[in-house]
Amino acid sequence: MSDTLLDRKLDRRLLLAGGLAAAGGTIALASNAAGQASQGGAHSMPMGGSTMAATDGTSSSDASAHLVAHGNMITVGAVDDTRNGFDPVAILSDWDVGTVSKLPDGRTLRTFEVNAEDKEIEIAPGIFFPAWTYNGRVPGPALRAVEGEALRIIFRNYGSHPHSMHFHGIHAARMDGVPGAGLIQPGEEFVYEFDAKPFGCHLYHCHALPLKRHIHKGMYGAFVIDPDPARHPDQVAAARSRLLGTPENADWQELVMVMNAFDTNFDGANEVYAVNTVAHAYAKKPIQIVKSRPVRVYLINIVEFDPINSFHLHGNFFDYYNQGTTLTPTLKTVDLITQCQAERGILEFHFREHEPGLYMFHAHQSEFTELGWVGMFDVVEALS
Repeated sequence: MSDTLLDRKLDRRLLLAGGLAAAGGTIALASNAAGQASQGGAHSMPMGGSTMAATDGTSSSDASAHLVAHGNMITVGAVDDTRNGFDPVAILSDWDVGTVSKLPDGRTLRTFEVNAEDKEIEIAPGIFFPAWTYNGRVPGPALRAVEGEALRIIFRNYGSHPHSMHFHGIHAARMDGVPGAGLIQPGEEFVYEFDAKPFGCHLYHCHALPLKRHIHKGMYGAFVIDPDPARHPDQVAAARSRLLGTPENADWQELVMVMNAFDTNFDGANEVYAVNTVAHAYAKKPIQIVKSRPVRVYLINIVEFDPINSFHLHGNFFDYYNQGTTLTPTLKTVDLITQCQAERGILEFHFREHEPGLYMFHAHQSEFTELGWVGMFDVVEALS
């Protein structure tokens, strides 16, 4: 291993192990000695004597014991969601459906308003990051529309750099959000207009240069287009199950998961990994899932500086719809998928045959897991 690569890996470890202590960030790491001494299996007592506290103040010793399978490497303390202005738990299902009106020809017009702004956010307890945001949050609002609708996105740049919104979808070149076609200066406004197509799990992000910095700094979000059942007469049931507001869709437990990461010392390598920005958010506060109802995850990878990310589900398998642009699975009965940057898809699964309990999910790059990208589903008979 070269000295440069070794130094980079050490920097990543030392940053979380204690390099940010002066900034108020604290990370609990299980020592090698503790790991070697613990021979009682994955569900033995937590290593290092650490007991994790849930963000709501309740005991999470069961969750802590479960995390011992990954060395109990977990951040200590809680992020101030109020200060951040967004809650990772709320982000899971907080759809922005805009405002709806009718065009003279009778078509539906769906309008969104998105503002770019600079904002410091807390990505792990005591670790703050100077983000560039859409609507003051990272990821930006999860925009949701219906196939065939006319879309209007009013974008205002209140930030300190040129920004844009580049949508992964079908649209005219003049609406592409690149220099000369929707890239705007601080204080300016641009209106993107195009039709919602194709249906699927998409995303949007800033396309200003340097592109890797604008994406990494937080300028991205989910962009979901639901299928119009009338356009899919041979698959009406599947289309209606995805269409927000239908009885068929209401039975699903739908979650938006944007896999992201943060280069806190700006050396071109990430030190903190997460889903929906806050490291270990869903490990400290597992996501409650009713075992009798199906689960649908809109999964997006937008990690910069690492070529591949992944999602692995413990104790279960899922069907996968790559890009979300089909109503039949592109992969069936898998427990792990990989995504390049900007790749996305829909996962569908259920826990009907499972006993209640905690089921882990995480990246299968172990370093990503240890640096924040891990969570758990808390499968229950009914919501408490």
